[in-house]
Amino acid sequence: MADKTGKDEDKPKLHRIRITVTSTNLKAVERVCADYLANAKGLNLDVTGPRRLPVRTLRITTRKAPNGEGTNTWDKFEMRIYKRLINLRAYSESLRHVTSIPMDKGVDVEVTISDD
Repeated sequence: MADKTGKDEDKPKLHRIRITVTSTNLKAVERVCADYLANAKGLNLDVTGPRRLPVRTLRITTRKAPNGEGTNTWDKFEMRIYKRLINLRAYSESLRHVTSIPMDKGVDVEVTISDD
């Protein structure tokens, strides 16, 4: 049904969707991104990505000796965080089909939806 402005209210809206995949396991991130892309391309959606963001490396240097006595020896630990961005243009119904994949443990997925 059209209103005074001539717009059709019953027509579903096309949304811009940004999916952010984050994990410390690189293989898990790549697997989840490949599954998202396969689902989106199977539905003939407009997909860009995955865009690889720079790896964030968190480093901690600490003394091995708990009491400070002895030789000054140090342990170095680091954790790498991998992040990927996937952009879609889709309807809200098709988003459910794209995001219905099994997740690996330790993979964080954030979905942001905005109107065009």
